[in-house]
Amino acid sequence: MRTYAYGFPRIGNKREFKTNIEAYWKDKISEDELVGSMIGLEKQRLDEYKKHVDVFPMGEFSYYDNILDTALVFGVYKAENMDNYFSYGRGKKALEMKKYFNTNYHYLVPVIKKGQKFRLAWNKFLAYYDNFDGKDKPVGIIGPYTFLKLSRVEGNFRQTFGDLCKVYEKLFLKLKSKGIKTIHLEDPAFCLDVPEKDVKDIVKNYKAMIPEEMAVNLVTYYDSVDFLEDVYKIPFAAIGLDFVAGEENISNLKKCGFPAEKKLICGVVDGRDVRRSDIKAKVDLIGRIKKAGGIKSENILISNSAPLFHLPISIEFEKDIKPAYRNIFSFARERLYELNLIKKTFSGETKKAEIWSKAVVGKGTRKTNRIFDTHSLPERSYQNRRKIHQAELGLPVLPTTTIGSFPQDAKIRGMRKKFRRGDISSTEYSGFLKSKITDLVDKEEQLGLNVLVHGEFERTDMVEFFAQKLKGFVTTKSGWVISYGTRVYRPPIVVDKIFRKVPLTAGETLFAAGLTDKPVKGILTGPVTILAWGFCVRTEPISKVAFELAEALNEEARGLVSKGIKIIQVDEPAIKEYCPIKKRKEDAYFSWAIRSFNITTKLPEKVQVHTHLCYSEFSTIIKRILKMNFDVITIETAREKGKVLDVFAGAGFKRQIGPGLWDIHSKYPASISTIKQILEKSIKLFGEENIWMNPDCGLKTRGWEEVETSLERICNVARGYRNKAPFASRKAIK
Repeated sequence: MRTYAYGFPRIGNKREFKTNIEAYWKDKISEDELVGSMIGLEKQRLDEYKKHVDVFPMGEFSYYDNILDTALVFGVYKAENMDNYFSYGRGKKALEMKKYFNTNYHYLVPVIKKGQKFRLAWNKFLAYYDNFDGKDKPVGIIGPYTFLKLSRVEGNFRQTFGDLCKVYEKLFLKLKSKGIKTIHLEDPAFCLDVPEKDVKDIVKNYKAMIPEEMAVNLVTYYDSVDFLEDVYKIPFAAIGLDFVAGEENISNLKKCGFPAEKKLICGVVDGRDVRRSDIKAKVDLIGRIKKAGGIKSENILISNSAPLFHLPISIEFEKDIKPAYRNIFSFARERLYELNLIKKTFSGETKKAEIWSKAVVGKGTRKTNRIFDTHSLPERSYQNRRKIHQAELGLPVLPTTTIGSFPQDAKIRGMRKKFRRGDISSTEYSGFLKSKITDLVDKEEQLGLNVLVHGEFERTDMVEFFAQKLKGFVTTKSGWVISYGTRVYRPPIVVDKIFRKVPLTAGETLFAAGLTDKPVKGILTGPVTILAWGFCVRTEPISKVAFELAEALNEEARGLVSKGIKIIQVDEPAIKEYCPIKKRKEDAYFSWAIRSFNITTKLPEKVQVHTHLCYSEFSTIIKRILKMNFDVITIETAREKGKVLDVFAGAGFKRQIGPGLWDIHSKYPASISTIKQILEKSIKLFGEENIWMNPDCGLKTRGWEEVETSLERICNVARGYRNKAPFASRKAIK
């Protein structure tokens, strides 16, 4: 048996990817210096593969996003230089972002216009080989079906798919002429609910696009492939299946066997969670896979179940984590080591595998199949609650607010670092935070915001902060993972029973509330997002873990309410991304996910409940969202100019909504014309009494100048509308 790995993180041991690209954005280094630093970083990344595995793809590296790169390769867009390239992620040409399947990685969404003429516009892969030796390795490419499924195709999908596959064939022939013999083709969209008509087109187009005497390895992940027999008809040299998330792949092999002439890439080590592999259990799993498909050992390649970029680089950097926990974790580098251990075990070398597996906690795979009652409120309840809230809050028409966080500059990060090192006392650090909150509340009042926030200056991010305060979590110092572009976060790890021992947010929230007569929101991250943006090494059903977390967060919310906080916001941007990608599995997931949100928000009727959801595919989950017990929802709409609002209107949405009026992921301040465009559409769809005005998302990564400019524009537009008929005679929502 041989080993096969893909998707190793590009972030670098010390976040060099982020540091150098952002230095280029700030004109601190030149384009040549940036390219040089990225070449060095990629050499380090490839060395990680070479230490442990036999086969790995070349060309995975991207300066921003591989879906964007694919669009550039096939002429959907063009980028003549680095500035032009990055403009698709953060400039005036910035593309819409969405979550990559059910993960927290965000990709840029290409728009494939009707009549798009695909062409080989950028041979990224041959350019790659100019800097790296490895033509004997597969070239890593996103498959055409997945690329189009992740894009917005404005023309006929079938015709567009056929046209694109013809240009893929040209690319493959070009690579073949340069001596490249193998393609690593990633097509996770094969694990979606693929319609029969698409299956027929996949077989037809893929057969035609694969040249003779070129080996193409299909790699799928995130679930099982339902049309495996049809996949066999395509001349793939190897087929990669996920046997961690895609448990049904084994039963599919039992039904249709496996072709003797092909190799099976077995995704058996978890690419999306960090519990150390039990090597014997993985060997047994491969044995069951071999038996199910009637596969010979020499036709097996041992692999990760999903791209390794979902994991931090290595547990080696986490010297401060207790050995009892540290020794049960496995990050990306350790996953490569595990692949090698599994291979050696099949060769009779078992000692290292036995030592590695001794620390594994629990056996088996975590499952949740039970359907839970979501405890949702009837829709009529929200109209009664609205009257109570208006009496409590006295807000004007079109109330203005923000999502929660405000800019965190070098001074804030520096003070936090000093406090953690023990260089300053808790009293000094608390005093610093209070001064920041005081300045912010003063600024919010000057701008004219109606509902204020405390700024979240004490929070590293919206998940890690809560994990550090709740019992049952372990957090890392260097466990960085890319969320989008250069944006990174450190996923916490659930290791034990979760409970709240001390207040989580009360100190800062109540201090801010004491500085103003205006309402101040208490802001919590919801249980689904904390779990989705973290890892869990516990083996109980994930629903049990979610309900524990929800109870702890509800205890915090009730504590804030008891001290006079009248608005509680529970952010759940991951409510969709944690959902299985097969529709037949959605009911079980949403039953516990929505119930956990509703446990968190089980509060007195006088409390107005807000939630923030972002970058979700709302058209597929709008009916689920309406089972969540919130009064006001804020969503991101600025980048796509409010198109998603039609989904809410079509579902008969009757509650209050805050459409994002400023794309905070761009480097530009809010546009007055965009604010007015989205606001006018919102009023037309939902009525002025149901509209809040706010940015798309939190403002942590933005600069103060653009924040003040944007919020001033939002507040000015709100005041302008209130002073016009029919608003002038109405001082409050009725």
